[in-house]
Amino acid sequence: MNNYLKETPLLNYHDSSVQALIKTKKWLQMQPVDRVQAIYNYVRDDIKFGYNSSDTITAAQVLKDGYGQCNTKATLLMALLRAVGIPNRIHGFTIDKALQKGAITGIWYTLSPKNILHSWVEVYINENWYFLEGVILDKEYITKIQQKNKERTTVFCGYGAFTDNLADPPIEWKLNHTFIQHKGINQDFGLFDTPDAFYAKHQQQMGIFKRFIFSNMVRKFLNRNVQKIRKGRG
Repeated sequence: MNNYLKETPLLNYHDSSVQALIKTKKWLQMQPVDRVQAIYNYVRDDIKFGYNSSDTITAAQVLKDGYGQCNTKATLLMALLRAVGIPNRIHGFTIDKALQKGAITGIWYTLSPKNILHSWVEVYINENWYFLEGVILDKEYITKIQQKNKERTTVFCGYGAFTDNLADPPIEWKLNHTFIQHKGINQDFGLFDTPDAFYAKHQQQMGIFKRFIFSNMVRKFLNRNVQKIRKGRG
């Protein structure tokens, strides 16, 4: 289990901001299952859904940003769990860009890669591995999607979700798997001990120029769009 607890450049859980959060939340004083649930809920809802500058930013940077998507939220979740002694690993995939339609719109949706790099965290507790993909979208954002699509209570694809139960997606954790995008998975890269190892082998397929434009311009537009959706105006 030591490989699933180690610190890495991306999982920089000894960073002062990460340690201060753990102390403030008193997670180390909780029982292990409650510890996982509290950290999972924090990353899901307090770290809002949004697009960071890169998949490969550190856990401390995700915390500073205050928002994230599948890959960056996974990094923060892993770091916080490891910091409190909960073993975990990362499972890498790609997902079809169709599930991002609505969150990504117009020409940016047209130009975005068909296959988007994706990951979820697998946590080991009570001698079982649990998949924590449901951490990606905050509940406030999901509520707005549900209100906007009241007629779609079962299978739904769009706005960052791909689920077979939009009315009640399996995003709450209590010794179970959680999901919100898994129906869009179209390629499985397998398991990795750390996000560092995953990104050393797999990167989003995007040219240098397009990557620069996304990081410095497009994502700001996407984050404004996500904020409009969260406020019921998108």
